[in-house]
Amino acid sequence: MMWWWMALSVLGSMSVTGPLGIAVAVWLLAGRTWRLSLSWCLLFGIGMLLVVATKVAWYGWGIGIPEWKFAGLSGHAMRACAVYPVVFYLMFLKARPMVRHAALAAGVLLAGLISLSRVPVLAHSMSEVVLGGAVGLAVAAAFILTARSEQPAVVGRILVALCVPLVLVMPFTKPVPAEQWVREVAMQLSGNEPAKRTWKLAPHRVRLPQLRQAI
Repeated sequence: MMWWWMALSVLGSMSVTGPLGIAVAVWLLAGRTWRLSLSWCLLFGIGMLLVVATKVAWYGWGIGIPEWKFAGLSGHAMRACAVYPVVFYLMFLKARPMVRHAALAAGVLLAGLISLSRVPVLAHSMSEVVLGGAVGLAVAAAFILTARSEQPAVVGRILVALCVPLVLVMPFTKPVPAEQWVREVAMQLSGNEPAKRTWKLAPHRVRLPQLRQAI
């Protein structure tokens, strides 16, 4: 069971979601939708900035919510919930409305599972995952609402061609030490030793058969 959660967790890593976010921007630029590409970069950047800000606040000054076991937004959850719904939406942008909506729902479901995986692998608490995912979904929703007013000229196959190699190859590359970078920045800014959790992260038991029945 743990391999399932670990595999999902990898799909939310910076090594995968970072290049996917760039692929979306490149695809939009190729379709000559400059304003839409800029909107995506700004929205995704704001989401990343919120993640970094909450983590720096925790590592540097211990600012968090102990009652919620909250020490910063989950970057995996935020990136997954921002990127995958948008990727699925754009890949089926030219499809019938029912197919496009189903693809978007699949992207949201995948993002939700990736976010949830951070709890059983003991990387985040449920509050960090939920709040991080909420920020990511807000980013995706804001972009999709903006995209409705514009029609990129490039068909979805190009985005597939960009994304598939990334999803297949990037999980096997060297992980990006993003958390370490954030911790070092926090130490430099605050001059303090990095704060440590005063609570234990306990995995929430989510059984796969139950999950399948829910789906």
